[in-house]
Amino acid sequence: MFDSMKISIRNGRLIDPASGIDREADLHCADGKVLAIGAAPAGFQPDRTLDARGLVVCPGLVDLSARLREPGDEQKATIASETRAAAAAGITTLCCPPDTKPIIDSPAVAQLVHQISARHGLARVLPAGAITRGLDGGQITEMAALKEAGCPVLSQGDRPIRNAQVLLRALEYASTFGLTLFLQPLDADLSEGGCAHQGAVSTRLGLPGIPEAAETVAVARALALAEQTGARIHFRGLSSARGAELLVEARRRGIRASGDCAIHQLFLTEDNLHGFNSNCHLLPPLRTVADRQSLRVAVAEGAIQALCSDHQPHDADAKQAPFPETIPGISALETLLPLALCLVAEGMLDLPTAIARLTTGPAEVLRPDLGRLTPGGNADVCVFDPAETWVLSPETLVSHGHNTPFLGMEFKGRVRWTLLGGRMVFERS
Repeated sequence: MFDSMKISIRNGRLIDPASGIDREADLHCADGKVLAIGAAPAGFQPDRTLDARGLVVCPGLVDLSARLREPGDEQKATIASETRAAAAAGITTLCCPPDTKPIIDSPAVAQLVHQISARHGLARVLPAGAITRGLDGGQITEMAALKEAGCPVLSQGDRPIRNAQVLLRALEYASTFGLTLFLQPLDADLSEGGCAHQGAVSTRLGLPGIPEAAETVAVARALALAEQTGARIHFRGLSSARGAELLVEARRRGIRASGDCAIHQLFLTEDNLHGFNSNCHLLPPLRTVADRQSLRVAVAEGAIQALCSDHQPHDADAKQAPFPETIPGISALETLLPLALCLVAEGMLDLPTAIARLTTGPAEVLRPDLGRLTPGGNADVCVFDPAETWVLSPETLVSHGHNTPFLGMEFKGRVRWTLLGGRMVFERS
């Protein structure tokens, strides 16, 4: 199943935002690479031909944040189970945050993640190294060594750095070695103890709130320090209109900053907390309808260049306590593409733009050679049927995590084939 072979994908609508391609064209792959687009090279004989008539052929999706729970939390999920879910969702590259057990703060742990993922071979897993040792916000790690061990970015996961002096030192180090820091736009003090957006809904439900200022204060501080050091930063998980505005203003001034948002933030709001649905307990929290609309516009205009799943699979017990005591996060790999296609159906994005936010946008942050289909480049390919309708259910989920508020929702658009380095890693029968 996982052998690389010569493959021709014919008659599909080929969309590659990186090269501006959007037309019916054949794609030919050999030796794990894209061989040609359009006519096959003279003498090329594919081992297999896929008829993609009526289907969309695009680069494999790139996800900037997906927790795979291994090592350390294998009762929730494993690299094997979640990369299988990724392949079924057309995702060929995943960046996993460093908050595993043990934490990815040394080359040895980074290499362990690479070894496990290589053994299963269903998706490319790129670990984010920790910015501080033990993610405790105190002493910075040997970032250059983590980069050498295969960590393309550094992150604190969901644990913001409280001490501005430590963050400044980390940014200076990152600037010296050309590293990108993923920063969570959340002030540790203003968000402490909260579980919902601070507003009318949290007050009515009696839930401790997290104010919008928890995001804007963190964004403003990070931008000021990035401007001083010249470091490149990426805000992992923007949730507010004002947070996105601050990013746009900073980029106009030449600050090297980018941002993404979890795709569920473009659909859910604080109103979804009615009934205390613990699958809507998220960090950052779901915010207002106005925030959701502003985020959608920011994604459409490219101010937010990437959409990610922010996949966090949990076992059932994690979501069965009173709302404030449940663990935040949703299982989201398999709704990343379908939700993006919902934005297309609603007229918020055109299809090439939606694909760009799932491919070239995140790839530019993580590793620029990914998220594109160019001759000589990796044959990471997603082929999906934009017309197939299906219902998300425990039976259709491949991930071990079933903690999603989208269960029972009908989607339009489903992956047919996924190729990773020219290998067929998923085929829908």
